[in-house]
Amino acid sequence: MTRILKTRIKALAFYVLTSLLAATGAVAQSADPFENGWMLDPEASELRFMSIKKGNVAETSTFATISGLITEDGKAQIRVLMDSVDTKVDLRNVRMRFLFFETFLHPEATITVNLDPEVLQDLHQTRRKLIDVTYVLSLHGVTVEKTAEVAVTLISNDRVTVSATTPIAVTLAEHNLEEGRGKLQEAANVDIAPLGIVSFDFTFNRSSPGTPPDMAALTNVVAPGAAALETKGNLNREACVGRFEILSRTGNIYFNTGSARLDAKSTPLLDNLYDIVNRCPELTIEIGGHTDSDGSDVANQRLSERRAAAVGSYLNEKGIPADRMRVVGYGEERPLVDNTSPNNKARNRRIEFSVIN
Repeated sequence: MTRILKTRIKALAFYVLTSLLAATGAVAQSADPFENGWMLDPEASELRFMSIKKGNVAETSTFATISGLITEDGKAQIRVLMDSVDTKVDLRNVRMRFLFFETFLHPEATITVNLDPEVLQDLHQTRRKLIDVTYVLSLHGVTVEKTAEVAVTLISNDRVTVSATTPIAVTLAEHNLEEGRGKLQEAANVDIAPLGIVSFDFTFNRSSPGTPPDMAALTNVVAPGAAALETKGNLNREACVGRFEILSRTGNIYFNTGSARLDAKSTPLLDNLYDIVNRCPELTIEIGGHTDSDGSDVANQRLSERRAAAVGSYLNEKGIPADRMRVVGYGEERPLVDNTSPNNKARNRRIEFSVIN
């Protein structure tokens, strides 16, 4: 075999080999770990949190709707639609949304990280690296900065995973979720630990050249309830009754002291209430007003009636027929707790909802 023929055979073999490697995505990436940027693959990603109740019973839940990206300069963000909380039980999902996360006020959570390109420059060689990242978590209206270790694994030139190496503890008090924990405990009649354990596996795909991800693409405002995992359209009786019982526990309908005028802060919950009443068209509901013990019995009775009527008028103006609502004032007759402290009195000043047929 001549030297020229051998040279040509080697060149052909090299061409075939490199072609096969390219076809299978095994060609090494460039040293720039953020080349073209990355977009989250939500179908291959998962964000989990574990809660502990009754001392030793662990329950793991997920979020069905998450999005995320890593920009060309290493800015990473994950956005979580809190209405998409998935506990695998419908009414438990509703409790988590309305009583705990208060998604009508705080519809999403975000996790933001600035990644250092120098730390990941050799990822195309090592394929997997453990790195410490400082992240900013915005949850329930509170923003905190923490540090965690994550594993970054390059699956292929155009696919990478980012995973928590150890569970991350989120203290409920730090995010003003203690009141929500109390509401959950009362609604479910169980003790719940004052922290959540979070873990995640995020998978990203590299963006195409010339189409870098834009952080603004993740900032679209999503209407509360849009991502809720529940039956669309009309609800059955059990689902309706359960939701009205849960809404009665929120404490998010506000009036000024001694007044029956609805505060604007009530609007998010009232709009969610309207949506539920509208999806229970066969049922008539009772709107019950309650007060604390301050003031005279007569004044409290009248105030409770007027406040219940204000809620009924709001729903009526939104389109709920008046004959589907019975407005009742109970004054101070049915306290939830003794009127012995400001907190107890606040709990007794409330609007409750129930099905009457």
